[in-house]
Amino acid sequence: MIRGLNRLTLAVSDVARSARFYRDVLGLRQRAIWEAGAYFEAGNLWLCLSLDPAVGEAERADYTHFAFDVATADFAGLAERIAAQAVVWKDDESEGASLYFLDPDGHRLELHVGTLDSRLHAWRGRAGIEFVD
Repeated sequence: MIRGLNRLTLAVSDVARSARFYRDVLGLRQRAIWEAGAYFEAGNLWLCLSLDPAVGEAERADYTHFAFDVATADFAGLAERIAAQAVVWKDDESEGASLYFLDPDGHRLELHVGTLDSRLHAWRGRAGIEFVD
Protein backbone atom coordinates (compact mmCIF):
# COMPACT_ATOMS: atom_id res chain seq x y z
CA MET A 1 0.00 0.00 0.00
CA ILE A 2 1.28 3.50 -0.81
CA ARG A 3 1.92 5.46 2.39
CA GLY A 4 2.64 8.86 0.87
CA LEU A 5 5.02 10.79 -1.34
CA ASN A 6 8.63 9.69 -0.80
CA ARG A 7 10.43 12.41 -2.72
CA LEU A 8 10.13 14.85 -5.54
CA THR A 9 13.01 14.98 -8.03
CA LEU A 10 13.40 18.03 -10.25
CA ALA A 11 15.75 18.15 -13.22
CA VAL A 12 17.85 21.32 -13.11
CA SER A 13 20.35 22.94 -15.46
CA ASP A 14 22.61 24.40 -12.73
CA VAL A 15 22.71 22.63 -9.36
CA ALA A 16 24.40 25.48 -7.46
CA ARG A 17 21.94 28.11 -8.76
CA SER A 18 18.91 25.94 -8.01
CA ALA A 19 20.28 24.99 -4.58
CA ARG A 20 20.62 28.69 -3.69
CA PHE A 21 17.00 29.27 -4.77
CA TYR A 22 15.55 26.37 -2.77
CA ARG A 23 17.75 27.09 0.26
CA ASP A 24 17.94 30.90 0.35
CA VAL A 25 14.67 31.99 -1.25
CA LEU A 26 12.29 29.18 -0.25
CA GLY A 27 14.06 28.38 3.01
CA LEU A 28 14.25 24.60 2.57
CA ARG A 29 16.78 22.73 4.69
CA GLN A 30 19.70 21.63 2.54
CA ARG A 31 21.01 18.21 3.55
CA ALA A 32 23.61 17.50 0.84
CA ILE A 33 24.99 18.92 -2.39
CA TRP A 34 27.35 17.54 -5.02
CA GLU A 35 28.23 18.32 -8.64
CA ALA A 36 25.19 16.55 -10.10
CA GLY A 37 22.57 17.06 -7.40
CA ALA A 38 21.34 18.17 -4.01
CA TYR A 39 18.95 16.99 -1.31
CA PHE A 40 16.60 19.17 0.71
CA GLU A 41 13.91 18.70 3.33
CA ALA A 42 10.58 20.49 3.28
CA GLY A 43 8.63 19.14 6.22
CA ASN A 44 8.23 15.42 5.45
CA LEU A 45 9.06 15.92 1.78
CA TRP A 46 12.48 14.89 0.49
CA LEU A 47 13.34 17.12 -2.49
CA CYS A 48 16.08 16.09 -4.91
CA LEU A 49 17.65 18.38 -7.51
CA SER A 50 19.27 16.40 -10.31
CA LEU A 51 21.52 17.86 -13.00
CA ASP A 52 20.03 17.20 -16.43
CA PRO A 53 21.24 18.84 -19.67
CA ALA A 54 17.80 18.32 -21.26
CA VAL A 55 16.13 20.85 -18.91
CA GLY A 56 14.31 23.51 -20.87
CA GLU A 57 14.15 21.62 -24.16
CA ALA A 58 10.37 21.24 -23.92
CA GLU A 59 8.46 24.07 -22.29
CA ARG A 60 5.31 22.92 -20.50
CA ALA A 61 2.17 24.95 -20.96
CA ASP A 62 -0.11 22.77 -18.82
CA TYR A 63 -1.23 23.28 -15.23
CA THR A 64 1.14 20.72 -13.67
CA HIS A 65 2.79 22.22 -10.60
CA PHE A 66 3.93 21.41 -7.06
CA ALA A 67 2.52 23.17 -4.00
CA PHE A 68 4.39 23.71 -0.75
CA ASP A 69 2.34 23.86 2.46
CA VAL A 70 2.82 27.12 4.41
CA ALA A 71 1.39 28.25 7.75
CA THR A 72 -0.91 31.27 7.62
CA ALA A 73 1.46 33.29 9.83
CA ASP A 74 4.40 32.65 7.49
CA PHE A 75 2.67 33.17 4.16
CA ALA A 76 2.86 36.95 3.64
CA GLY A 77 6.57 37.33 4.40
CA LEU A 78 7.60 34.29 2.40
CA ALA A 79 5.38 35.21 -0.55
CA GLU A 80 6.81 38.74 -0.60
CA ARG A 81 10.39 37.42 -0.57
CA ILE A 82 9.68 34.92 -3.35
CA ALA A 83 7.72 37.34 -5.55
CA ALA A 84 10.69 39.75 -5.42
CA GLN A 85 13.03 37.04 -6.78
CA ALA A 86 10.91 34.79 -8.98
CA VAL A 87 8.45 35.02 -11.86
CA VAL A 88 4.80 34.77 -10.80
CA TRP A 89 2.98 32.62 -13.39
CA LYS A 90 -0.64 32.71 -12.21
CA ASP A 91 -2.94 34.86 -10.11
CA ASP A 92 -4.36 33.38 -6.92
CA GLU A 93 -7.90 32.06 -7.32
CA SER A 94 -7.81 29.27 -4.72
CA GLU A 95 -9.73 28.93 -1.48
CA GLY A 96 -6.59 29.60 0.57
CA ALA A 97 -3.78 32.08 0.12
CA SER A 98 -1.50 30.99 -2.72
CA LEU A 99 1.45 32.30 -4.68
CA TYR A 100 2.25 30.64 -8.02
CA PHE A 101 5.87 31.11 -9.09
CA LEU A 102 8.67 29.61 -11.20
CA ASP A 103 12.00 28.24 -10.01
CA PRO A 104 15.19 29.10 -11.98
CA ASP A 105 14.50 26.29 -14.49
CA GLY A 106 10.85 27.18 -15.01
CA HIS A 107 9.31 24.48 -12.78
CA ARG A 108 5.87 25.66 -11.73
CA LEU A 109 5.58 25.91 -7.95
CA GLU A 110 3.04 27.19 -5.46
CA LEU A 111 2.95 28.28 -1.83
CA HIS A 112 -0.42 27.37 -0.35
CA VAL A 113 -2.22 27.87 2.94
CA GLY A 114 -4.83 25.18 3.38
CA THR A 115 -5.54 21.47 3.46
CA LEU A 116 -7.41 18.98 1.33
CA ASP A 117 -10.33 19.30 3.76
CA SER A 118 -10.42 23.11 3.39
CA ARG A 119 -10.32 22.74 -0.40
CA LEU A 120 -13.17 20.20 -0.43
CA HIS A 121 -15.22 22.34 1.92
CA ALA A 122 -14.80 25.34 -0.40
CA TRP A 123 -15.89 23.23 -3.37
CA ARG A 124 -19.09 21.92 -1.74
CA GLY A 125 -22.07 23.02 -3.78
CA ARG A 126 -20.21 23.22 -7.08
CA ALA A 127 -22.05 21.50 -9.90
CA GLY A 128 -20.57 18.37 -11.43
CA ILE A 129 -18.37 17.33 -8.48
CA GLU A 130 -18.95 13.99 -6.79
CA PHE A 131 -17.64 13.87 -3.24
CA VAL A 132 -16.56 10.50 -1.90
CA ASP A 133 -16.51 10.54 1.88
